[in-house]
Amino acid sequence: MKKLIFVRHGKAEEESPEISDFERSLTLRGKLISRIVAQKLKTKEKFPGILVTSPAFRALETALIFAGEFGMNAEDVILKSNIYHGLRLENLQDIISDLSEETETITLFGHNPSFSDITNILCKEGCDFMPKSSVICISFYVRTWSEIKRNSGKLEYFLKPEKTT
Repeated sequence: MKKLIFVRHGKAEEESPEISDFERSLTLRGKLISRIVAQKLKTKEKFPGILVTSPAFRALETALIFAGEFGMNAEDVILKSNIYHGLRLENLQDIISDLSEETETITLFGHNPSFSDITNILCKEGCDFMPKSSVICISFYVRTWSEIKRNSGKLEYFLKPEKTT
């Protein structure tokens, strides 16, 4: 069995002319909520597998928060630019085909609308829109990453940040 865990980055700074979209950082609240959701994920997963992130700063920050919560090093996080530029099924195959078949779990950090779209495509049951700092885990009853196809996954869980004031 293989598992893909999708994590949408936390709340980021508003867009402005002074800073590019790529450079936007998480807000303090975005960091806090990301840490809380990472702790929730620890109740579901002992180990998040290989961490692969968009190189956009807000996604990388989110990945580093999760890595820290799981006792992993920053060097364990893999950057893949094709996640930033819109993840599609073909891109996903390119990303996961580079990784060892012995790996059972891959956790991806990225953006909407592509994360909501790809999880919906992969999951037989379909998936709802992913809010910021949410996590979707999809399992696949396959032996190799290349066997992952449209509608071949099963939704294991969907973690959403709690509504706080």
